[in-house]
Amino acid sequence: MSRLLAYSALLEGKFVQSFPEFGPERGGAPILGFTRISDEPIDVHSQIYNPDIVVVLDPTLLKTVNFTEGLTDSGKVILNSDKQAEELRKDFRIENASLYVVDARRIALDILGRPIYNTAMLGALIKAAPLSSLDSISKALCQHFSKPMAEANMKAVRRAHEEVGTR
Repeated sequence: MSRLLAYSALLEGKFVQSFPEFGPERGGAPILGFTRISDEPIDVHSQIYNPDIVVVLDPTLLKTVNFTEGLTDSGKVILNSDKQAEELRKDFRIENASLYVVDARRIALDILGRPIYNTAMLGALIKAAPLSSLDSISKALCQHFSKPMAEANMKAVRRAHEEVGTR
């Protein structure tokens, strides 16, 4: 998701950085992905310690990872969950940040037939924070996937874009 977002922003002439962080843990352990997008050249080359936006793709991580650590006061949190926003806000003590929720798992199963929710979460993210256009996302998907796979993933992007909210 991080790389697709960065590539779509690059298509719009923005400066980008996108990189993962893998810990020494076993396979299947949580992976962090960082993306910087700017209208100006980006000089810093490190992990993002105070993110403006946090996206949690895997709902199983909600109880195991402190996903709000370092989040700026005016930050945004986008969660993949079938729960209501009020319940999530209370459970995870999300006080100052804007909270967006989408059931990306359901969208992925409905459209892709598999619980692969990165593109659905990308749709939710760009609705909450328009870092790139849907058109650029579509172009990025077409560059990375076969036409049928790109079309299916774009359908997931659009549906999540429509369904995300502060439920």
